[in-house]
Amino acid sequence: MRAAGRPAEEAWALAATSGQSRRTSRAPCCTASRSLRSRRPGPDRAQPARKYERKENMLRLEHAWTWLAVTVGALLRVTPSASRDLSGSRPNILLLMADDFGIGDIGCYGNDTIRTPNIDRLARDGVMLTQHLAAASVCTPSRAAFLTGRYPLRSGMVSSNGYRVLQWTGVSGGLPTNETTFAKILKDRGYATGLIGKWHLGLNCESSNDHCHHPLNHGFDHFYGMPFSMMGDCIRWELSEKRAGMERKLNVCFQIMALAALTLTAGKLTHLTSGSWTPVIWSTMAAMLLFTTSYFLGALIVHADCFLMRNHTITEQPMHFPRTTSLILKEVSSFIQRNKQTPFLLFVSFLHVHTPLITTEKFRGKSVHGLYGDNTEEMDWMLGKILDTLDTEGLTNSTLVYFTSDHGGSLESRLQNNQYGGSNGIYKGGKGMGGWEGGIRVPGIFRWPGVLPVGRVIHEPTSLMDVFPTVVQLGGGEVPQDRVIDGRDMLPLLLGTAQHSDHEFLLHYCENFLHAARWHQRDGGRLWKVHYTTPVFHPYGAGACYGRGVCPCFGDQVAHHDPPLLFDLSRDPSEAHALTPDTEPAFYRVMDTISRAVEEHRRTLRPVPMQLDALGNIWKPWLQPCCGPFPLCWCDRENGQA
Repeated sequence: MRAAGRPAEEAWALAATSGQSRRTSRAPCCTASRSLRSRRPGPDRAQPARKYERKENMLRLEHAWTWLAVTVGALLRVTPSASRDLSGSRPNILLLMADDFGIGDIGCYGNDTIRTPNIDRLARDGVMLTQHLAAASVCTPSRAAFLTGRYPLRSGMVSSNGYRVLQWTGVSGGLPTNETTFAKILKDRGYATGLIGKWHLGLNCESSNDHCHHPLNHGFDHFYGMPFSMMGDCIRWELSEKRAGMERKLNVCFQIMALAALTLTAGKLTHLTSGSWTPVIWSTMAAMLLFTTSYFLGALIVHADCFLMRNHTITEQPMHFPRTTSLILKEVSSFIQRNKQTPFLLFVSFLHVHTPLITTEKFRGKSVHGLYGDNTEEMDWMLGKILDTLDTEGLTNSTLVYFTSDHGGSLESRLQNNQYGGSNGIYKGGKGMGGWEGGIRVPGIFRWPGVLPVGRVIHEPTSLMDVFPTVVQLGGGEVPQDRVIDGRDMLPLLLGTAQHSDHEFLLHYCENFLHAARWHQRDGGRLWKVHYTTPVFHPYGAGACYGRGVCPCFGDQVAHHDPPLLFDLSRDPSEAHALTPDTEPAFYRVMDTISRAVEEHRRTLRPVPMQLDALGNIWKPWLQPCCGPFPLCWCDRENGQA
């Protein structure tokens, strides 16, 4: 998997520089040929010689037909394995997605200090992508693109005002009902479809139980997990996503109102002001309300956002974190066992490794990278248990397994000298940075025994959006023709029947602002990337926006580049050396080619409501899911209590 004596990242860079685009340990056609031969009966030695000769002729004919099928399949970018009757032998599909997981934290991608044996085993037994890209560098838009195969801008799953993700469970924004997910298509094709883990794509529109954005309204038969997202505020951690900021604002407002109430009261008592006591009463009540809200805000967030659902029913509000991991694994095992007789699609969306890094006692203190390393190793163990379930049920060979992350690791997740976010390896930047590789370069591993080559490494640009057309076609469905689908079928690339990715250009947005674009120049083996806008790191010279949750997409804390910054990722994957007209003869030609591609892309965009803007992304009490009379939201149905 690695060049001898070199880290994996350096090996990829060398491979890209030399024009190497793939490595295959076994040709798929050989596997297909053997599988065809294995179904032939052996020669019957008791039969006359002419019958034996006739069988031999049939064998030669079948062998010729096999190689003809392989040849035609290669020309058409399919193989006998891929072109077989999907209605009779459609694979189970198991999609595994980590949360905020850095590509630099995995053994098979070059890390040798965090133990990820089960992820590494997937890579050894399957295909590994080294240029796999998220469509956004934060959760909500990236996951929307993954499920729909479309840039999140097309579905409105972005914002224009700094609200990068859905902020509460009780908001009206979410994945629009007119969007088509791969789950919806495969459900119509007879698949049992399930989502276990994190959703974070909205829940309700007009009432607390209309479930318009719920997973069950987007093609999933079964849902168990968090409708929202794991966050530090779930345990009132120091690293707070919204509680700390809201408490500061509430405290400032409380101090202003309290000062106003005291001033008005003093004026009345000293007869310096006249009139009624009504302003004094109202300002005092407002101050008391602000103080009370600030005091109970932490508890409100825990109950409002940190709960578990099974389908439409809240089972645990708030969550009891020490048992969450075991509940998730139990649900995964149960789903697989219930549906092992029919094809299934199961999307396991891990709550790991998002802060606050909830980790069971079994793994705490076991890694050399603190709590983040502990949490990563626990997730790898969970992945191994899920793969063991496939083995136990005899489903390994009939299941396509895919592992990835929704975006890069969070560099800003740190307190003092403790780093609670992931490493993005040699790649610059991290979570929240719209264009830099560290925020969008993610792991991509596929395994399908007997179909996909073993130990294959692909150095071609691919996207999380590509999963949509790939699994839809594997499941016997059809990619929608009534809308733009930005993903491309990866199966020919995975099988080795295609030399190059179908992506010539990929665009990188931060909210609804285009920050960067890349061009895969296939004829020259170059991978160009331009940056139109980049965040201003803080403090100066740092590699992130420390002191903020994530880097901004617009405003005075971003830099606009004219001309844009140009990098050759095939030679400079770390984006360390910007090219200029003096250092790159093709500078203006590259800029012009990418500029025309961007304009062509923009002509395909249509105006849609922004789901993450203010109106759709503020908390509305009437949309708040609650398993008791609001605001008494408490239940524990996992233990039979409500």
